[in-house]
Amino acid sequence: MTTPAKLNNSTYSPRKMRLMADLIRGMRADKALFVLKVHEKKMYSKQLEKLLLSAISNWKNTQSESATDESGLFIKSIQVNSGRALKRVQPAPQGRAHRVRKRSNHIILVLDNLETTTK
Repeated sequence: MTTPAKLNNSTYSPRKMRLMADLIRGMRADKALFVLKVHEKKMYSKQLEKLLLSAISNWKNTQSESATDESGLFIKSIQVNSGRALKRVQPAPQGRAHRVRKRSNHIILVLDNLETTTK
C-alpha cells in the first residue's frame, strides 16, 4: 500500500532540489535517511529528510498495530515540481533594472512496502 507525503512552496529552486531527489529515488527509507543526514548540501537535504520522516509517520498511521515494521519501506516515487515564483527587481547601472525570480517548488514523495510489491 502506497503512502504519500507532500511539501508545498519549499523556498528552494526546483532544479537544485531535483538533484537531491535523484539521489534518494528508489532507495530504502532507512538508507535514504542516512544519506540525507550526512550529505553536504544541508539546506536541501534537511527539507527532504523532514518530508521522508513525515511519509514514514503517515505510513505508520495507516497501518494496523500488527504491521508497523518499517524495515521494508522504500521510496517508490519522488517528484519535484515548480511552484510559484516571486518576482523582484534588482537595481542595475545607468538607471536600469534586472528582474530576479525567486523560485519555489512542490515535492511529492510516495513510500511503498517491499513485501506488497513482490506479491
